[in-house]
Amino acid sequence: MALFKGAGVAIITPMKKNLEVDYEKLGAIIEDQIQNGTDSIIITGTTGEASTLTEEEHLETIRAAVSFVKKRIPVIAGTGSNCTRTAIDLSKEAQKAGADGLLVVTPYYNKATQKGLINHYTQIAGNVDIPIILYNVPSRTGCKIAPETAATLVKDVENIVGMKDAVGDISYSLKVMELTQGDIDLYSGEDGQVIPLLACGGIGVISVLSNVAPKFTHDMVMNYLNGNREEALKMQLKAIPLVEALFCEVNPIPVKAAMNLMGWEVGSLRSPLGDMEPENVERLKKAMQDFGI
Repeated sequence: MALFKGAGVAIITPMKKNLEVDYEKLGAIIEDQIQNGTDSIIITGTTGEASTLTEEEHLETIRAAVSFVKKRIPVIAGTGSNCTRTAIDLSKEAQKAGADGLLVVTPYYNKATQKGLINHYTQIAGNVDIPIILYNVPSRTGCKIAPETAATLVKDVENIVGMKDAVGDISYSLKVMELTQGDIDLYSGEDGQVIPLLACGGIGVISVLSNVAPKFTHDMVMNYLNGNREEALKMQLKAIPLVEALFCEVNPIPVKAAMNLMGWEVGSLRSPLGDMEPENVERLKKAMQDFGI
């Protein structure tokens, strides 16, 4: 059984003015997400600025999310690292904190071989008892999981169950589905390609867009999965200009700007990321107004 079907939010990490994590605001955002139909909370991923959290903050943020959600929907914790030992430690602690599953990005910078990736993921999975979703985003990590590697991991490792596919190449997605014979929970990691990925046999999206449009994103996915494909496609096309604006600078700079424009007061970003360029804020504002938020 899949960890979730539908739209999971790759949730931001709100910060106070002094750039400490704002746990109270995180709780309010999570509650709003649940009330608007989000199907899963993905905490401490790329959008959650995990790369600039200390290990202690990383784990405390996972614990806080689990506590706020109270088992109403699954909490999936980002626990990837370019060090296998660190990824194992984070994964074990996330399980101990009550996470329902893990999102594990490929090792970045050190460019593991495919054999190295199999070893990396097999070791992590062997140290936890909860499901793992592979996160394949080569544009950020410089490391790509080959379809053959994904098929080997899903076949040989019981608790590796899915992939967040942010490759942006539908031929790649189809090859993964072919080699796994569909026995993988495939999630779009690209808000601009949700419906095409679902057409490949995917079961949902792990979404940045959901931060600002949770009900819309949930409804778009469920319309497709429930057979209302014309409406789902119409919604996907409506969202494209906003998605483009949300990625006109590196994620999560625009989505935090969007949340602030909506009045959430989620603060700024830790260095080396920073605030959005003024001209891009105006572009984002217009896209949000045209979308209806």
